[in-house]
Amino acid sequence: MSFPLLTVTAAVPAVGAVLTAAVPAARRTAAKWLALLFSLATLALAVLVAVRFEPGGDRYQLTESHAWIADFGVRYELGVDGIGVALIALTALLIPFVIGAGWHDADPLETSSSRWRPTQGFFALILLVEAMVVISFEATDVFLFYIFFEAMLIPMYFLIGGFGDRAHSGSDENAAAQRSYAAVKFLLYNLVGGLIMLAAVIGLYVVAGNFSLQEIAAARAAGTLDMATNTERLLFLGFFFAFAVKAPLWPLHTWLPNAMGEATAPVAVLITAVVDKVGTFAMLRFCLGLFPEASKWATPVILVLALISIVYGALLAVGQRDIKRLVAYASISHFGFIILGIFAMTSQGQSGATLYMVNHGLSTAALMLVAGFLISRRGSRLIADYGGVQKVAPVLAGTFLIGGLATLSLPGLAPFVSEFLVLVGTFARYPVAGVIATFGIVLAALYTLVLYQRTMTGPVKEEVRAMPDLRLREVLVVAPLIALLIGLGVYPKVLTDIVDPAVKHTMSDVKQSDPKPEVAVEAKHTNEGEAAK
Repeated sequence: MSFPLLTVTAAVPAVGAVLTAAVPAARRTAAKWLALLFSLATLALAVLVAVRFEPGGDRYQLTESHAWIADFGVRYELGVDGIGVALIALTALLIPFVIGAGWHDADPLETSSSRWRPTQGFFALILLVEAMVVISFEATDVFLFYIFFEAMLIPMYFLIGGFGDRAHSGSDENAAAQRSYAAVKFLLYNLVGGLIMLAAVIGLYVVAGNFSLQEIAAARAAGTLDMATNTERLLFLGFFFAFAVKAPLWPLHTWLPNAMGEATAPVAVLITAVVDKVGTFAMLRFCLGLFPEASKWATPVILVLALISIVYGALLAVGQRDIKRLVAYASISHFGFIILGIFAMTSQGQSGATLYMVNHGLSTAALMLVAGFLISRRGSRLIADYGGVQKVAPVLAGTFLIGGLATLSLPGLAPFVSEFLVLVGTFARYPVAGVIATFGIVLAALYTLVLYQRTMTGPVKEEVRAMPDLRLREVLVVAPLIALLIGLGVYPKVLTDIVDPAVKHTMSDVKQSDPKPEVAVEAKHTNEGEAAK
């Protein structure tokens, strides 16, 4: 039997979570280092997965398959394609930075015994979320995927509700109430989506007789899967609704600003840069893979919703007074671009959407973590409470600027490549949608540059005059993210080589090919006419 690399990659952070939680209460520092050690071990395994993956090989590689609940056709099946490899690498890469950035976020507050923060629990929950996200990217059994798709809500609920942001303008009681509201809203929205998906999962089993993604695809290719058109559309809607909540897509997005606003900055990164990617990933793997005809049927409506997300999220980001909520609404706009690229049904659009998932994770992590460092120094999330920070903390201001420029997809930084591919792929098939989506770029420049101007430039406010610059630990957290944003912006081929073969398989699932450029077609007709003459 070959080494179960995928199982071990998901199991290591789960084991780390258990051991971290078991560290004695007085050994908080030991718990932090133990969690960081296990996150680095997971990163090493993710790198090994990427190294062993062959882009030109089988669609799903490093596969594992074992009987689990045989009476119901449920198997423990794992496998990764290029898209899964890229997102596993992103998850494993970000978790050490999340842990490093949140090094003191769960320390007890000595002045208030009622707000004791169990450090061990905080870092154990982060590792537990990592384990569940990783196995979600690996699962090729629909039921297995569903279990972890839903289970990750529980640790996230406690991370949002139990470890909220200390920079709250109200009283301790008001802050606790806001955290509780955000956590419950997050849980309820995603549970409703998950329950609808469960009904669709059961319906899929009734139609297909099993939960194996590969077996269902093979049966469809062989013409032995009898799925009525209306049945396929209903099942697609059940799956898509759950993924749209997780993504989040307008109008199912309203939980995200509350959750990111009340969570600590590292947990906010965990939400939008890691957990939410499961939703867009699942659209590619399950919606398009299992229900190709229904995906094409729903495409016009989904494109409209994606465009609304792009413009609406960016407009609300422009008007925000809270730094973290601004980043949250910007993320809603960015997820609109991702979903637009997926359902443009072109190879450029889907490659761009996958790259966007990775690059958005890196850029949002860089911006939000630096914003978290800024907020922890001033004790306020309000933009109006800042001014002139670049004069007293130039390194903090510089990294904040680069993170912001990556968010607006400046050429030379990684998000530009992915956004460009999404727009090119969308314009090739839906030119009107491509034109409308470009307004999101203009608005992104507006909210990013206005945010930087109001917080970092101008006269130095008295409250920020003594603000310290980034410390060594904070520089070590942010510097690798900045380097990756620049490196992948200059040389994205390292990702496209892995992702493109998987995108070709997805395009084959939905029986779509890239539209031919009209200019080339006209030129061909002209040449043929001249030859005839």
